[in-house]
Amino acid sequence: MASRGRIHAVRPVVTTLALLLALTSVGLAQRGFGFNAAARTGNPRYDGRFMFARLKYNCFGNCYYYYGQPSWAHGYPSAEENLMKIMDALTDLHPHLEDSQAIAIDDPNLGKFPVSFMVEASFWLTTDKEAAILGEYLKKGGFLIFDDFRNDFRRGSGGLANLEANLSRAVPGARLLQMNPTDPIFHVFFDINNFNIVPQYYDQGAPVILGLYEDNDPKKRLMAIINFNTDISNFWEFSARGFAPVDSTNEAYKLGVNYIIYGLTH
Repeated sequence: MASRGRIHAVRPVVTTLALLLALTSVGLAQRGFGFNAAARTGNPRYDGRFMFARLKYNCFGNCYYYYGQPSWAHGYPSAEENLMKIMDALTDLHPHLEDSQAIAIDDPNLGKFPVSFMVEASFWLTTDKEAAILGEYLKKGGFLIFDDFRNDFRRGSGGLANLEANLSRAVPGARLLQMNPTDPIFHVFFDINNFNIVPQYYDQGAPVILGLYEDNDPKKRLMAIINFNTDISNFWEFSARGFAPVDSTNEAYKLGVNYIIYGLTH
C-alpha cells in the first residue's frame, strides 16, 4: 500500500461547501450530463499525490441504463473531481483536482491508492482473482467507499445481497455491521451526529450506513463503508448545477471529507 500523506486541517472550515465549489469550478456546469466514460482513455501518471480511485468492474443485468454508461461509471468523473476541490480547499492534502483514476480491481497499481470508491455495487460481478486481490488490498490498509445502490431488482441487480456475497469472497467470514453516528469516522473532521442529514436524492426510505471491520470487530479498523439505499455522490456530481439545496449538498460533502480523512489516517 502506498504511503499515506499527512492531512493538516489548518485552513478555516468553510461551511458553505457547495458555494465554495461553485466559485472554484468555472465551466463545470456546462458539462454534458451523459459523460462518455469509454471515451476517456488511460489514467494520469501516478506521481505520489493523492488521487481518487474509482473501481471499474464487470456487471450484469441492465447496468447500462444511466445515459448508456456502465454502472461503475455513474457520476464519473464529476462526483470525485468536485469532492477533490472541497478537499483541496479545506485541507493541505493538495490532491489531483482535474485527474481521477478509473482502475480495475485486478490492476497491479491498485495498491498505490489508499482510498477507493465503487458505485452501484448491486450490479458488481467479480471473479475469484479479483476477489482475492481486493481482499489483500483491504487487509493491507486500503479503504473502500461504496455508494449509490439499493434493493431495486427491476433492472436485474442483486441488491445488498450481491455486495455481501462479493465481499465475503474477498474477506471470508466478512459481516456488514450497522454503523452508529458515534463511530470515529463520523468525527475525524466534521461532527456528523445524524445519518438523516442528507435527504434522499431519489431513493425511498431511510439511508443505511454499514461497515466492514477487520475481524468483524468494531473496535478495529474500518476497511469499507457502505452507503446503502442512498446516493451521496449524486450531490457531489451535480453540486455546481443548482439541482439540490446548498445545505443538503454541504452535508453530503461533509460525509465525503470524513470518509477520505479516515481512510488516509487509519
